[in-house]
Amino acid sequence: MATSPVLFLLLAVFAAGASAATFNIKNNCGSTIWPAGIPVGGGFALGAGQTSSINVPAGTKAGRIWARTGCSFNGGSGSCQTGDCGGQLSCSLSGRPPATLAEYTIGGGSTQDFYDISVIDGFNLAMDFSCSTGDALQCRDPSCPPPQAYQHPDDRATHACNGNSNYQITFCP
Repeated sequence: MATSPVLFLLLAVFAAGASAATFNIKNNCGSTIWPAGIPVGGGFALGAGQTSSINVPAGTKAGRIWARTGCSFNGGSGSCQTGDCGGQLSCSLSGRPPATLAEYTIGGGSTQDFYDISVIDGFNLAMDFSCSTGDALQCRDPSCPPPQAYQHPDDRATHACNGNSNYQITFCP
């Protein structure tokens, strides 16, 4: 019986250190976009001027979020002109180029998070991407240079912020 309070305390400490990061996604474009994310976020429609949020668990590695454009879906399947992910509304694989990417690794707890914008797979929409405790990144056209975005894999465009931070992604800022 004496170990129950200790076990409960350890579980509470672990849970507090493994918080999810919230990604607030805003569509400033003049039409509907279909944000998608892997391994968390799937896909959904986001009307002009609307905002939505997704929670990404601590410890999520190699995540990415992008906006698909020119989509038509019937139920869970269809197609998009840019960023299409195998014709599925809810993506489980990366989108087909061109797609402006918000990339991240969520460390969780006191560990740092890392984030960047990438146009290595092409550019389809302008994007602002910021961490609540880090730099605000802006990519407004296909030529956005480092450190704002990756143009090539050997660029230096990764930014760090405190673990358990929240993020803002704005399409068509």
